[in-house]
Amino acid sequence: MKPIRLISGFLTVGVWTLLSRILGFVREVMILSLIGPGPLMDAFVAAFRLPNMFRRFFAEGAFNAAFVPMFSAKLEGDEDAAKFGRDALNGLALCTLILTALAMIFMPALVWATAGGFGPERFDLAVGYGRIVFPYIFFMSLSALFSGILNATGRFAVAAAAPVLLNVLVIAAMTLAWATGAEAITWLVWTIPLAGIAQLALTWGAATQAGFALTPALPRWTPDMSQMVRTAIPAALATGVMQINLVVGQLVASNYDNAVSWLFAADRLYQLPLGVVGIAVGIVLLPDLSRRLKAGDSDGARDAYSRATEFSMALTLPSAMALMVIPLPLVSVLFQRGATGADDAAAIATAVAIYGAGLPAFVLQKVLQPQYFARGDTKRPFYYACVAMVINAGIAIGLSSILGWIAPAIATTAAGWAMLGLLYLGARGMGEVVRTDTRYRKRLPRIILASVAMGILLGVLATVLKPALGTDGIRYIALLGLITVGGAAYFSIAHAIGALRLSDIRGAVRRS
Repeated sequence: MKPIRLISGFLTVGVWTLLSRILGFVREVMILSLIGPGPLMDAFVAAFRLPNMFRRFFAEGAFNAAFVPMFSAKLEGDEDAAKFGRDALNGLALCTLILTALAMIFMPALVWATAGGFGPERFDLAVGYGRIVFPYIFFMSLSALFSGILNATGRFAVAAAAPVLLNVLVIAAMTLAWATGAEAITWLVWTIPLAGIAQLALTWGAATQAGFALTPALPRWTPDMSQMVRTAIPAALATGVMQINLVVGQLVASNYDNAVSWLFAADRLYQLPLGVVGIAVGIVLLPDLSRRLKAGDSDGARDAYSRATEFSMALTLPSAMALMVIPLPLVSVLFQRGATGADDAAAIATAVAIYGAGLPAFVLQKVLQPQYFARGDTKRPFYYACVAMVINAGIAIGLSSILGWIAPAIATTAAGWAMLGLLYLGARGMGEVVRTDTRYRKRLPRIILASVAMGILLGVLATVLKPALGTDGIRYIALLGLITVGGAAYFSIAHAIGALRLSDIRGAVRRS
């Protein structure tokens, strides 16, 4: 995959992820408006986090690290990739079916372990919601496998578009609930598993059209499966450690009224640039690095890594600056309505600013981890994640008595930077491949300078527009104008000082 083609892949995944996250904003706005921070939303967040936690454990963790590099290498070597994919599908289906059955039985224990601060009302609600939404993990894990097949073959669009279905269906369900006067939370929880079915159908059909018509059968234990499991277990454990960080944060927040909802809403906001940039880069970079390393193309691997890092920082640093400088205008305009009041918006904005400070670390982790996974090294990321887990738990629990519910957000950001530092230190022995090239080293300071200049401008404009940002009706226009001016200023300054070149993007767009 040539550098321009690589950036084209980033853009393809990024655009679809952006659409998904925009629709996700609409989804969260409707949830916050119709349900609002409180017992119902706290219970839903705790319940929905369970399948998402295991989805990242099985799908985005183990399979992203183990299945995709092996499948990509088999494609590169003209081996029987379809047979390997079929065996992986059957093994994953069996594991997730067993997991789902166990979770349905032991749901009260899962809720207690992840939201132990809930009172009886919120606890019972979370258990009931959890039993409805947990089967989502089965459909999403299989969908992730088919998405990995599509990504390995360079077909990024369908896999990136699949998550859009969840948001479309939830928005439709919430709209119907509002229009009919039905209970919004009931429509919400039952839509989750239906969305999983739709996503699986889409990716399975696309993989079949791509020539990989995998059919379910009894699982088989083969040497390839043994190798994949040996690679996947450390990756799954590493992802599991990261999920423990989220659980620790939720456990601390569950002791404070509405805090679970506040942190969830803040998480949704900073996940927009993280998803559009970090996840998109990780998805495209991993199979590309795997193929290049298999072919012995070290120069190409280094160039791909440098362009991925440059692309990530060019979009992440201004996003982080905006989240830190104007969190309250963003949150109040997007979320403050209906059941979500001004105090809720202020609390969410505080968490957004803290998460924004950690955004570059979260994104760069997505760029660095493929260097390990493409080499079949999933053990060291696990060890690093364990260290980050200790840091996260120490700060979240240790500072909660002083700072209260906001301690988990601080802990998440601190642990993110610690994890990034360990990944960088560990990668030093991989040679020139993980050393960015001269072009990136020249552009990074200029990207930082353009981002700081944009941040100063946003701060001044937010002060000038404060009355408009707080006025119903025109606050949407005011926020749109603020973001538009800030974005235009950043890209203009970046182009003028050589941080970005429009020709880089134009070339990628023509090939996408």
